[in-house]
Amino acid sequence: MATRAKALRLAAVLITCVLTASCGLFGSSSNGGTADMERNVLRIGVLPVVDVAPLRIALNEKLFEKAGLQVNLVTQPSETDAIKQLDTTLDITWATHVSLFRAVAEGTELQLQGEAYQAGQNSMALVTAATSDYDDPGKKTNPRIAVNNETDIGALTTRAVLDTAAVEKQKIKFSSMPFADMENALTSGQVDAAFMIEPFITKAQRKIGAKIVTDTARGPTLDFPMSGYASSKKFAEANPKTMKVFRDVLRDAQQRAQANKLAVQDSLTSYADVDQPTAALVSVGTFPLSLNPIRLQRVADMMDTEDVLSGRLDVQQLLPPGTTS
Repeated sequence: MATRAKALRLAAVLITCVLTASCGLFGSSSNGGTADMERNVLRIGVLPVVDVAPLRIALNEKLFEKAGLQVNLVTQPSETDAIKQLDTTLDITWATHVSLFRAVAEGTELQLQGEAYQAGQNSMALVTAATSDYDDPGKKTNPRIAVNNETDIGALTTRAVLDTAAVEKQKIKFSSMPFADMENALTSGQVDAAFMIEPFITKAQRKIGAKIVTDTARGPTLDFPMSGYASSKKFAEANPKTMKVFRDVLRDAQQRAQANKLAVQDSLTSYADVDQPTAALVSVGTFPLSLNPIRLQRVADMMDTEDVLSGRLDVQQLLPPGTTS
């Protein structure tokens, strides 16, 4: 009888274990049904720009945590440095599409994991000092322009916009420097204007009385796709389920950011070295909800036209399998 009683108790324990999945036979549902992900920790490279606000919102609202992912945001000195850190200290990184496509053209095998940001009114612009007489993009035939990188989005869009103002591209004199150094370059007269993105535009306006010479998201660069997220192709192929969960959460975060621009502005005070009054004035563009090969091809084709790339890059080949327009 004692043996039979023990057997019955053991059976009851096993039944309870199966029903609650507490013994791990079928996995736990505490991570939103993503127990079969290849990994649950992601290190993502970021810079202190508006583009990455949805990631901050996702962390604040525990969207990644609810999906079973622990995401660590790692601030990088530059996009170029961040791309080089993939598969070593980073799993995914934010960068401009121009930087990502240039890296691919130079031999880095990447897979795009999401679009981050699309230009809106004055979200990227040529900015000049308060005392400057440079008040029209066609006013100077040999403008000295500060950019963060001579082969990045700043130089690319500046050439396109100044070309529409009849400024010869070969006469533009670019100077490379970090965004943080551009205010001093303007006030000292080292450059005539600087290509800036937010929140650096608004910070310069409030700190040195900077003026916008021209929005660089106009004409051929209207609604220009600015930046996105990428992993190495090797990492993506080894972790397809993890990448799918990341893309799903990113879409949710992008949607929330697009629906609540005030939340985007408020988030800047936590990572972009701006106070609340400055954050409230920052121009906010668009946060795309999907990877769109047609939209992204526009960037690659402009890079080809401007000789930033040595030939045409087929963006479709950089997207996760099954991604279509």
